[in-house]
Amino acid sequence: MERKKSPMEKKVKSKILIIGGTGFIGYHLAKKCLSLRWNVTSFSTKKPKNLRKLKKVKYLTGNLNSKSSLKKINKEFDYVVNLGGYVDHKNKVGNYNTHFLGCKNLVKIFSDKKIKLFLQIGSGAEYESIKSPHKEHFQCNPKSIYGRPKYLATNYLIKKFKKNNFPCAVVRLYQVYGKGQDSNRIIPFIIKSCLANKIFPCSDGKQLRDFIDIEQVINAMEKILKSKKVLGEIINIGSGKPIKVRSVIERISTLIKKGKPEFGKIEMRKEEFIKFYPDINKAKKLLGWKPKKNFIKSLSSTINFEIKLLKKKDKLYEN
Repeated sequence: MERKKSPMEKKVKSKILIIGGTGFIGYHLAKKCLSLRWNVTSFSTKKPKNLRKLKKVKYLTGNLNSKSSLKKINKEFDYVVNLGGYVDHKNKVGNYNTHFLGCKNLVKIFSDKKIKLFLQIGSGAEYESIKSPHKEHFQCNPKSIYGRPKYLATNYLIKKFKKNNFPCAVVRLYQVYGKGQDSNRIIPFIIKSCLANKIFPCSDGKQLRDFIDIEQVINAMEKILKSKKVLGEIINIGSGKPIKVRSVIERISTLIKKGKPEFGKIEMRKEEFIKFYPDINKAKKLLGWKPKKNFIKSLSSTINFEIKLLKKKDKLYEN
């Protein structure tokens, strides 16, 4: 007698492709999708670090501007999340090729596929010419090497939605931080410098920025992927509570009780804005989402994660 399938077995798993699934945000998104019992495929230029490797994820490597590489992902997916990026924000060609041309190449692949949503991960940098708090805008004029191609990708996608009904949405993120982030971002850099009790140079820290924990970002992204209201929309995701960079550095140093930041030793870049943060009312209304975590608690959690990592490394070194 044939065994009856359980409701869980009958349910078809959603299939998601995460471009940049080996990165900080990509790893956390993949982890969330696995918890939802989705089939997860990652496409990145490199294999994942041991810290970010997940057993049930299918890892593909390649380049978004290589035809042979793109053939690897020419398959059926329900969702595509484009987190593809270029680490060096000073490389004009690299940023343009990755953020804009890479996005166009992905759209070409999935234009004739029946995907539910193509989620483009944009940036607050797209609002460079607009006064804070930033409200969702289709017409921006960023000049930076990073912000410009991000904005070009957004415009391209919105036009595709309006003209061809391509199922897409754009999320503009701000200062995301959390467990396992690389040291090339401000919060992990400060945490590691303080844990090592270093004297390190900083700007005067007057910049007002929006910092948001990765877990809250992933929660928002999950709501976006499951929503039918987001097609053709641009959505800001941030904490909605900007804070001075100096305050963040001082809080980290106070929580760790180590580290000596030297404020004013680094000059602000000419193109840097004093105030740079989003209006997140659209995310609240459209998604029913709002940030929940207390900044100090999430900062403490991130610090504790880094302390545990250091202890593990010390044990490995001792052995």
